[in-house]
Amino acid sequence: MQIFAELIRRLDQSTKTGDKLEALAWFFKHASATDSVWVIAIFSNRRPKRQVSTKQLRTWCQEKAGIPDWLFEESYQAVGDLAETIALLLPSSTGNHNLMLTEWINWLQNLAQDDEDEKKTKILTAWDQFTSLERFVFNKLITGGFRIGVSQNLLIQALASHSGLSQAQVAHRLMGNWNPEKVSLEELLHSDDLGEDQSKPYPFFLAHSIEASFQESFSSSDWIAEWKWDGIRGQLIRRGQQSFIWSRGEELVNEKFPEILEFLESIPDGTVLDGEILAFKEDVPLPFSALQTRITRKTLSKKVLLEAPVSFIGFDLLEWEGKDLRNEPLSQRKALLEELVHSVNQPRFNLSETLSFNSWEELTQIRENARELQTEGIMLKKKDSLYETGRKRGAWWKWKMDPMHIDGVLIYAQKGHGRRADLFTDYTFGLWDGEVLVSFAKAYSGLTDAEIREVDAYVKKNTKEKFGPVRTVTPGLVFEIAFEGIQASPRHKSGVALRFPRIARWRKDKTIEQANNLADLKALLS
Repeated sequence: MQIFAELIRRLDQSTKTGDKLEALAWFFKHASATDSVWVIAIFSNRRPKRQVSTKQLRTWCQEKAGIPDWLFEESYQAVGDLAETIALLLPSSTGNHNLMLTEWINWLQNLAQDDEDEKKTKILTAWDQFTSLERFVFNKLITGGFRIGVSQNLLIQALASHSGLSQAQVAHRLMGNWNPEKVSLEELLHSDDLGEDQSKPYPFFLAHSIEASFQESFSSSDWIAEWKWDGIRGQLIRRGQQSFIWSRGEELVNEKFPEILEFLESIPDGTVLDGEILAFKEDVPLPFSALQTRITRKTLSKKVLLEAPVSFIGFDLLEWEGKDLRNEPLSQRKALLEELVHSVNQPRFNLSETLSFNSWEELTQIRENARELQTEGIMLKKKDSLYETGRKRGAWWKWKMDPMHIDGVLIYAQKGHGRRADLFTDYTFGLWDGEVLVSFAKAYSGLTDAEIREVDAYVKKNTKEKFGPVRTVTPGLVFEIAFEGIQASPRHKSGVALRFPRIARWRKDKTIEQANNLADLKALLS
C-alpha cells in the first residue's frame, strides 16, 4: 500500500508525460505482481466494487473529527475532492500497517458481508493505521476516480517498456473481460491464447482531426470517404457460437442492444466487425439522445425498444474465419465486409456508404449535406491503410462539420476539482427570453488559465446567491459558445439540448444586451 500511495503522489505532482512514465516504471519495478495487476485494473476502469457509500464515509469522518455539517461542507467546497477532504479532516493516526494493496482491496471486498456498524468499526480502525497520504489513497479506492492524468495510452507505454512487448501487443492484452482477482501478471501480459475469453475485442483504431494542409498534402484518389455517424463506436464479435458487443469504452453492452444480438447469430463464426451503433427509425438516424435512452436504463422496456430501435453500420472487418485481418489493406477488408453484409442480408446490419468523389472540391460540397443527413461530417481513410492501435496520425482522419455558435451570458458558476478546486471553472450560460436570461448550456473548457483566474475573480466579486456549491452571478460577461448539434428537448428550461457545448472565446467586445436570445438558438433547429 505504501508503494501505491507513493505512486499516486508522484503522478499527482507533475503534468509531464515523462515524469508520469518514470513513476509508473518505478512502481512496476518495485511492486508485487499482484499489486501490479490491480494498478493496471484501476487505471483501466476495472475498479473494485464499492462496499461503503460516500454518505457513510462522510458521516463517520464527521463523528471522528468532531465537526458539524457546515464545516465539513465548507471544507469539501474548498478542497473539491471528498476522499482528500476526509483524509485532511481526520485526526492524526495512532498505528501503522504492513499490508499490500491487494490485501487492502480484498479487505474492502470482504466488507460486503458486514452490517453498517461492523463496516464503520473496520473503516475507523483502518483510518487509524494510515498516513494522511495513505488515507487519501484508501478513500479513493472506495470512492473511485483517481484524477491523476494517467490515460490508457500512458499505461500502455509504461507496460510495454516494462514487459518488452510492443504497445500494440499490450493494448490488445488489456482489452476484454479479464478479472484482476483471477489473472496473474504473467497471464495478462504474456498469454497469446484467447483461452475461454472468446469475447476479447481488438484495440480500436482512432482518427485524428483533419489538418489545414491536408488537401494540399495528399491526392484525393488515395482516399476513401465515408459519413461520420453520431452514434456509439462498437465491435461486434462472433466466436465459439457466442455473440459479444463491445463499446469503445471497453464495456460489454450485450443487454443494451438485443436487436443486434439477434442478427449476430447470422454472422459466420470467427468474425469481428468494427462500426457504429445508431438509433434508426423509418430509415432515418435519430439524435444521439435517443440512443442514450438505451444506455442509461438497466432494463429496456418495450416502449424504449419501439421509440429507439437500433442498427449497426459496419465500416471495417477485423477478423474473418478466425484470421486477424488488421495487417491487410483497408480496400481488401472493405471488399470482404461488403460481401458479408450482402450475404447476411439483415435489415439492421448495413454497410457504411463509400462516398464517390473525384476531387477535394467535390468532397467539400458533399460534406455540406452532413447535418441534413444527421451525421457529424466525413471520415477519410487511406485505401491501403492497416488497422492500427490507438490514435495514430496519418491513415485515418475525421473531417467534422464546423461547429455552430451563439453568444451567451454567464449566470451561474461552480468550483472545479483537483488542482482547480479553489477556482470557479464550471459555468452555466443564459440567453435572453424577453428581459429574462434563461439557462441553455453548461461548459467546462475553452478558457486559458489566465482567463479562468479573471473569471474567478469576477464571480467572487459579483456573487448574488449561493446554492450549495453553485453561485448565482450578476450578469456581466458574454462568451461565444460552440456546439456540434442541437435538438428540441422538453426536459431543458430553454427547450433545447446542445451537443458538446464549450467556450469558443470570451466576447469582451460585447455587452450583455448584445448577447443572443432564445429565438436565435431555436432558429438553428431547422
